[in-house]
Amino acid sequence: MVWLLIILFAFICQFGIILLLEFRQPAKAVAWLFISLCVPLLGFVIYFFVAQEYRKRKMIRHRGSKLFREIRTRLWQQMHLVDQPGQMSNPGYIHEKRLFHLLSNLSESPITSCNETRVLTNAEETYKAILEAMEKARHHIHIEYYIFRSDGIGQKFQDLMLRKAKEGVKVRFIVDGLGSRKVSTAFIRQLREAGGEFHYFLPPLIALFDRRVNYRNHRKIVVVDGTTGYLGGINVGDDYLGLYPDMGFWRDTHLEVKGDAVYFLQTTFLNDWKLASKERIVDMSLFPPHQCKGNEQALILSSGPDQDWNTIQEMCFGAISVASRRIYITSPYFIPDTALYEALKTAAVSGVDVRILIPYQSDSRLVHLASLSYVEELLIAGVKFYQYHKGFVHAKVMIVDDLLATVGTANMDMRSFFCNFELQAVLFDQKAMQHLIADFEEDLQHCSAMNLEEFKGRSRLQKTSEILSRMLSPLL
Repeated sequence: MVWLLIILFAFICQFGIILLLEFRQPAKAVAWLFISLCVPLLGFVIYFFVAQEYRKRKMIRHRGSKLFREIRTRLWQQMHLVDQPGQMSNPGYIHEKRLFHLLSNLSESPITSCNETRVLTNAEETYKAILEAMEKARHHIHIEYYIFRSDGIGQKFQDLMLRKAKEGVKVRFIVDGLGSRKVSTAFIRQLREAGGEFHYFLPPLIALFDRRVNYRNHRKIVVVDGTTGYLGGINVGDDYLGLYPDMGFWRDTHLEVKGDAVYFLQTTFLNDWKLASKERIVDMSLFPPHQCKGNEQALILSSGPDQDWNTIQEMCFGAISVASRRIYITSPYFIPDTALYEALKTAAVSGVDVRILIPYQSDSRLVHLASLSYVEELLIAGVKFYQYHKGFVHAKVMIVDDLLATVGTANMDMRSFFCNFELQAVLFDQKAMQHLIADFEEDLQHCSAMNLEEFKGRSRLQKTSEILSRMLSPLL
C-alpha cells in the first residue's frame, strides 16, 4: 500500500512539474504528459534533459549578444529604411496598414528598400551561386549550416574555404552540433591551421547536460564580404543534389540577397557566433556601405530562444489573417499550432484559395503521419492539399495574395516556430513573388490532389497512427 502511494505521489509530482513549466504551450504539455504516462520514470528523465523550459529559454535569451543594439545607430545612417505604408512599392499596403506595422515591429530588423534578390530553385543552382560568390571573397566569408556533410559537394565547400583562408580571407564557420555532428575533424583542424575559425553551435553532449539539446540551430546562412548573402532550405550534402537513391530528386528553394538586407543576415550570424564561440565581434568593416543596384524591399526575420517574440510564427499568422485571394504554402513538415490551424481554416471557409503542398515521400515517418492528421479537417474547410511525387520536396515557401512571399529555413511546424533558431526572408517585390508562384505551379504538375472522400477511407491503423503522432507533434 505504501509503495502504491509513493508511486501515485511520484506521478502527481511529474504531472505537476510538466504542467507548471509548460502551461504557456498546452499542446506541448499534453505531449509530455502522454510520454510520462507511457514510460513514467524514463519519460520524466527525457523531459528533464530535452524539454524546452521557460527559465532555460530566458537564460539563453539573456546570453544572446547585444551586438545589434550597439551598431544600430551606425547601420541606420547607411540604410534605406521603409517606415511608412505609403513608402511601400506595393500599393496594397495602403489598405493593409495593420500588416505593415506588424512586420515593422516584430523584430529589430526593419524593412529596407535597397535590395536585389534572386530566387534559386534547387541545389545545383544554389551551390553554383554560393561557390562563385565565395570564390570572389576578399575580406571575409561567414558560413552557418544545420547540416554540413563531408561528402562530394561538402568537399568542394571545404576545399574552397581552406584556399580562401590561406589567401588571407577571414573564414568563420558554424554548424549545428547535432545536425552536423559528423563533419570531418580533419577539415576542422586544417581550417584552423589555415587561419579560419570553426565552432559547433550547442554540441550534443554539452547541450544535453546543460539542458539545451532541444534548441537546434536550423539556420542556413552564407555572407560574403558583407555585401552578398544566402539563406533558405538547402544545407550542404549530396542528398540535396538528388544523389541519395532512397530519396531521389530533392526539390528545394534558396535565396540570394544583395543590399541592405544583408546587414541582418550578418547580425544574425554574429549573434550566433557569440553564442557558439563566446567571442563578441563588433566590427563595422563587416557592414560596408552598399552601392544600391536594386530597389526591392525585403525584411529579414530571425526567431529562436534568444528572441522575445516567436517572430516567424507571428508573421505567418498576421499574413494569413489578412489574405483575401490566395495562400500558397510549401513545407516538408506541416504541423501548425492552434493559431495557424484556425487561421488557415478560417481563410478557406471565407473563400480564400488555400493550397498546401507537402511531400508524398518524407524523410520522417512520424512527422509525416502527424502532418496527415491535420489534412481531413482542413479539407472539409476547403483547404486544398497536394502531395509531391517527383521526389522529396523540402522548400519552405509561403505566398499571400500579392502582398508578400517568404523564403527561409522555417518549416510550417511547431518546432520551427517555438524551439529552433530559424531565419526567414519576407519579400515584397512582384518579380520575386511571380518567380515563386511559377515554381509553385510547376511543382503542382508533379503532385496529386488529396481527395476528401478517398482520404476518409484510409485504414483504422493509419488513423490511429496519425492520432498518436499528432499527440507527439509539438515535440517533433
